[in-house]
Amino acid sequence: MISILTPTYNRAHTLPRLYKSLKQQTMKDFEWIIVDDGSTDNTKYIVEKWIKEINLFNIIYIKQKNGGKHRALNKGIPHAKYDYIYIVDSDDYLTDDAVEKIHLWISTIDNKSKFAGVSGLKGKITDKGMIIIGQFPSKLEFIDATNLERKSKKLLGDKAEVYRKDILLKYPFPEFEGEKFLTEAVVWNRIAADGYKIRWFNKIICICEYLDDGLTKTDAEERRINNFNGYTCFEKMNVKLYPFPYSAFAIGRYFKLARKKGIKVDQIIFNLEINKFSLFIGVCM
Repeated sequence: MISILTPTYNRAHTLPRLYKSLKQQTMKDFEWIIVDDGSTDNTKYIVEKWIKEINLFNIIYIKQKNGGKHRALNKGIPHAKYDYIYIVDSDDYLTDDAVEKIHLWISTIDNKSKFAGVSGLKGKITDKGMIIIGQFPSKLEFIDATNLERKSKKLLGDKAEVYRKDILLKYPFPEFEGEKFLTEAVVWNRIAADGYKIRWFNKIICICEYLDDGLTKTDAEERRINNFNGYTCFEKMNVKLYPFPYSAFAIGRYFKLARKKGIKVDQIIFNLEINKFSLFIGVCM
């Protein structure tokens, strides 16, 4: 069985679509954990109404003070009953066979300790039908790779990752005082740096609709400045884990934003744990 974990904030208008897709699953072997990140709409009301309905899966509702998606994930992961956790955003929904596919995929990595989980693809509906988001080599059924190998394996773009619970407990999301955003890549890359792979499958199981008020469409630069400690953590990791020239690009990105924030050069060097020559190369890239 798997635990589907949904962090949500003021998404009472999109959650019913996800709930409907869960009720339509060809396999009901899952639970649904909803972590309400301080919503001020009627999320609590509609979820409590669903809990009272007769469902073939259990629904757990947890509410916390607004602190960001990463804190909601840290809150929800320990409540999962099952060995695998699929994080599904509150404005996404699943294909009817998503859970069935995930169970099949998990069976292919059972007892393989160096696999952190499995993944399917995300898709979106267009005038030409459903298309995949990002990239996947079209002729392959699956690819085994770490999160750090995604560029070289042509696995770019949002994916539908399902992680082992014990791995997520081992690698919690860092939390910084006063900051409400942290890119999930900070954790996924830490997992990858320790050698854990994902088995990525060439099958769409999740449909996305990027809303105007969602994180994807909000101003990335402003979000990084307002959550600068988390952003520093992310770029320092990129500098350490990625080869040249990607490490240099990370230095250049960070330098530009840090200077805009008023951070001195010596502090930038200290934050990224680099030398002056590396900074010079990054700034010139």
